[in-house]
Amino acid sequence: MNLRCTMAAWPFALSRRQRIFSRVTENLMQNRLFSTVRESCAKVAERARYVKIDRQFLSDYARSLPVSEALNPVMDTENHFCEDPETMLVYFLVLDCINFGSGWFSSLNLESGMNNGYFTIASRLKNDFIARGCYQARFLQKITAEDCSLIFKQDKNSAEAGALMAYFAAALNAFGDFLTAEFAGSCSRLVAAAGCSAAALAEILLKMPFYRDCFLYEDIEVFLLKRAQITASDLHIAFSGQSYGRFDDIGELTIFADNLVPHVLQVDGLLTYEKSLAERISAGIHLESGSAEEIELRACSVHAVELLRGEYAANGVKITSQGLDYLLWNRGLALEYCSRPSHVTRCVYY
Repeated sequence: MNLRCTMAAWPFALSRRQRIFSRVTENLMQNRLFSTVRESCAKVAERARYVKIDRQFLSDYARSLPVSEALNPVMDTENHFCEDPETMLVYFLVLDCINFGSGWFSSLNLESGMNNGYFTIASRLKNDFIARGCYQARFLQKITAEDCSLIFKQDKNSAEAGALMAYFAAALNAFGDFLTAEFAGSCSRLVAAAGCSAAALAEILLKMPFYRDCFLYEDIEVFLLKRAQITASDLHIAFSGQSYGRFDDIGELTIFADNLVPHVLQVDGLLTYEKSLAERISAGIHLESGSAEEIELRACSVHAVELLRGEYAANGVKITSQGLDYLLWNRGLALEYCSRPSHVTRCVYY
């Protein structure tokens, strides 16, 4: 299956989604991108029916976390390409271009000894960079679902894995086209155009539809922008805040709302789920991207971490949402969390 020419069929291409996205553009021009994410998620949290934040638990929860882990995030070098800087830049931009698919991970052929879909994708991409060399824009423009199946060692005859590989190919094709049209095929020019601003990098990436996770919740326009934000974060961590990883506004990022951080917050007790939602998640029933339940899970996680950050600040601990996301996501890799089902949504956002 090749989705090279069928991106318009994805739900985000609907006119309503485009109208919502136009508000993102307005806020970019006003330098309020990350504030818009925070504010819209706070509004959802105020009205949420399926997900609640236990505010009385905030202080105790803040004290219980190993906060030192959030103060100095470090990149895992075993599963990520962290060698030649120029190639490393391309690697992380490509990786975050396809940093989605958690809803399909249970159907993938995972790396031996690894039960995490993300690390399987990251490590196999690393191995292909080592074997093939740095990806060029023209290669990305032509990559197919079958190519992705080979790179990520998936059964091309599997309908489930094949669907994700087709979305990977579509995302990479779009990235290759974008690099060629806007930056003469150069990833370094793309990052340089951001001028050391995570918000400006997000603005650039949001020109590609797969990065635009914005929704309508009742009458609230909700902006989550997980991958548009995590790209700057990954570069910042990989390059230790220097060179291609220098973003002077890195502290303005929110968390990168996916399926794992809400799960950690729920298992730990900071989030509580309405009974029917908890039962659906426990039964492995998929939640639709953009449904009220799915938006609440992600938006309430963003707001809960902002409240948590405020709790630390009130006690004299300066910490970023980026750092807290790093702490909570890695916490979710422990058996205590992996042994319990998190919510499943099939989309191109996480």
